Amino acid sequence: MKLIRVAAAALNQIPLDWDGNAAHIRRAIELARARQVSLLCLPELCLTGYGCEDAFLSAAVVRRAERVLAELLPDTEGMAVSIGLPVMQASALFNASAMLVDGRLVGLVAKQHLAGDGLHYEPRWFKPWPAGVVVSAKLAGSICPFGDVLFDFDGVRIGFEICEDAWVADRPGEHHVALGADIILNPSASHFALGKTAMRQQLVSEASRAYGVSYIYSNLLGNEAGRVIYDGETIVASAGHVLARGPRLGYDSAVVTDAVIDLDGTRMRRAQSANYQPALAADTSRVVDVRFSLPNCSPDPPVVHAPTWENVAEPLNEEFARAIALGLFDYLRKSRSRGFVVSLSGGADSSAVASLVAIMVRLGVAQLGRDEFCRAIGFRAETPPADDEVAPLVHELLTTVYQATGNSSDTTRNAARDVARAIGATHLELDVDDLFRGYVSKVEAALGRTLTWERDDLALQNIQARTRGPSVWLIANVKGALLLATSNRSEAAVGYATMDGDTCGGISPIAGIDKAFIRRWLRWLEVEGPFGVGPVPALRAVNVQAPTAELRPPAEGQTDEADLMPYDLLDAIEDQAIGERRSPQEVLDTIAAANPQYAREQLARWVRRFFELWSRNQWKRERYAPSLHVDDKNLDPKTWCRFPILSGGFRRELAELDDHRRE
Repeated sequence: MKLIRVAAAALNQIPLDWDGNAAHIRRAIELARARQVSLLCLPELCLTGYGCEDAFLSAAVVRRAERVLAELLPDTEGMAVSIGLPVMQASALFNASAMLVDGRLVGLVAKQHLAGDGLHYEPRWFKPWPAGVVVSAKLAGSICPFGDVLFDFDGVRIGFEICEDAWVADRPGEHHVALGADIILNPSASHFALGKTAMRQQLVSEASRAYGVSYIYSNLLGNEAGRVIYDGETIVASAGHVLARGPRLGYDSAVVTDAVIDLDGTRMRRAQSANYQPALAADTSRVVDVRFSLPNCSPDPPVVHAPTWENVAEPLNEEFARAIALGLFDYLRKSRSRGFVVSLSGGADSSAVASLVAIMVRLGVAQLGRDEFCRAIGFRAETPPADDEVAPLVHELLTTVYQATGNSSDTTRNAARDVARAIGATHLELDVDDLFRGYVSKVEAALGRTLTWERDDLALQNIQARTRGPSVWLIANVKGALLLATSNRSEAAVGYATMDGDTCGGISPIAGIDKAFIRRWLRWLEVEGPFGVGPVPALRAVNVQAPTAELRPPAEGQTDEADLMPYDLLDAIEDQAIGERRSPQEVLDTIAAANPQYAREQLARWVRRFFELWSRNQWKRERYAPSLHVDDKNLDPKTWCRFPILSGGFRRELAELDDHRRE
């Protein structure tokens, strides 16, 4: 048998952090060498970082990447390692993977299909490489083949599919197999989305089965550049079977997943396939002979895996908790902040954000240990460890602030206090009613009239929310902490948020997820909670409430859904209108068919309200703090969903909607 130990690595990189990124690459190589790995696949653009944005268009960045690649060459002694970086050729920039073998650069493979949808903008910076083309390039002091290249290691042939290459119909792998590829490497920067892992595993395992190869899939890890989270999933599959799968959403800077592949086994499976036909007369100039032999190794003994959150837990709730927690951890350490501040209203959104910070601390300490966790975020704990070594850290890293006006209730005040106590936050209570009244009286004097709820409802609501902003910003500044905004995606869709009020913050952790999901997730957190962390029963005080901004006088009984519409309907309309790009009439038809419990007239009013509010409030979405992406549909105008700030507001479409209602 020809057995080879191969590995895929997940790396937590930072754009343009040359020394840090190189250190993580070296650590992955060291971990792989300790496991006697001979072939290691590192993620896409891992040398520069994937999220460099327009910095990719800097010649200095491209040159620096080349120099750092040259510095890494000696680290590959006795191994074959692929490293992703941008490479210039013929006055064009390409997304490439360099194959480093035993201290030498032996070739470069360029990405053929660029990701240009959703949050991906690769065609802005890179050019797609044409299939079947190989040229000569000079890089890092070597002249080597560059392009659609396969590598032959003493009869073992290796091809590449770089991330998006594997998600298209005409995959490069199909052509590699015709030239006798035994192994396909896929260096990826595949963003996290809820439920995406099943699709990714199927993509890898099915490719290994259909092509009769071993398939090695690597990925980035963590909150690399501010918005996008990578789950670090790594997979080694062979002939349709997943041999190894690395942990997801972890806190290590480098994770290596290795497995032993049986080359004879995959070759014979391919030989038995009636559909396989080698390209015997094909031009083999794309195949590069490499003076290096991948050594034979012994088979792995059977491994008994301990239970993890992925095989015992409720998947979407767990994924959400761990993805946002990891995103917050990386944002904290990469921004060099000294903790978080949350304006805790006693409602669902702010309670979710505060709870996610506490979950972040508990998960990080559980994986890294208290001392390493503190070192990772550059934090020196003032409180010595107690029986619960996590609680003092939460107390120091998280400050929650409840700010009352005359319209605030004891219900929300007590709920905020109970949740803060349960999760271990430092909790502050401020009465800002005098500030609110001060603003109102000054404006009344200037205008020469009294402001009333009948005439000035929206203005009086907004000034209360804005009054809370300066205080909580001041607390964050005094503590050197990061203020977290608490608006959700449903509010962003219709502008149901006060700019410079509840949108205050440097990052918005839940702006990528809808209100209905947040409420379901909080009920899960109340009674179950993340694997290894447990529930927060105090959230019952939040979950029994109807969501409310609590900005009108208490006698009015203000609720969010009375102001807008039921949140499940709002989210369904948003998905159809924005996610599926449907017209108001199409949205109404779809929503009416799925919700017969509502009168069509009422649904039409809600559809009209959504489109009016959506088009009116793009300016608010433009000003939101960066949001963490957790779904494959998003409203972030910087990375996902572009819409004009000024528009016709769907007036003609809504008029036609009214005409249909009258028919």
